[in-house]
Amino acid sequence: MSKRESTFINMVLTLFLVTAVASSGLGFIYGITKEPIAEAKRIKKLNALRSTLPEFDNEPAELVEALFIDGDSVYLYKGYNQEKWIGTAVETFTNLGFSGKIRIMVGFNPDGSIFDISVLEHKETPGLGDKIEKKKSQDKKTGLSWSSQFKGKNPSQNELKVTKDGGEIDAITASTISSRAFCDAVNRAQKALEQISTEK
Repeated sequence: MSKRESTFINMVLTLFLVTAVASSGLGFIYGITKEPIAEAKRIKKLNALRSTLPEFDNEPAELVEALFIDGDSVYLYKGYNQEKWIGTAVETFTNLGFSGKIRIMVGFNPDGSIFDISVLEHKETPGLGDKIEKKKSQDKKTGLSWSSQFKGKNPSQNELKVTKDGGEIDAITASTISSRAFCDAVNRAQKALEQISTEK
């Protein structure tokens, strides 16, 4: 009996020790990587602002407004050039992606038309749904990407939908779900922009 109890106690102590060492190691690694990860996200956001807005001379990240829409936050960044408002970038999301949440930045001109779009985060299928990213779908001859078809469109005039749903957006081949999700995120960005405009 005492031998069995001793073996059980040793197993429990060993398990506790392994768990303590593993959790300490994870905590240590998290502490080391936390700031570089946050910095990488900040730089990605700044690059997205630069690519989705016309040239600006202010710090849009300092002029942020947040809205809580459909269970998550949407952020709006206003760009100015020589104190003139040149557009608003909206960090938006959708939960309808084939592999979950997609976060994008949509830049709007003052008239509500889309200036450009940048993908911030996704887990879509490589070679298919990941073509929502410019670099993954860019045509070598024309330089255009799948998301180029959104430029100049005004979602406040016509909700953006893929052609299968009666809209004018050509879906990525074999990735209709990702394409629909992208449209959903863009439409959510427009609704956030409209909400901010009506509040003022």
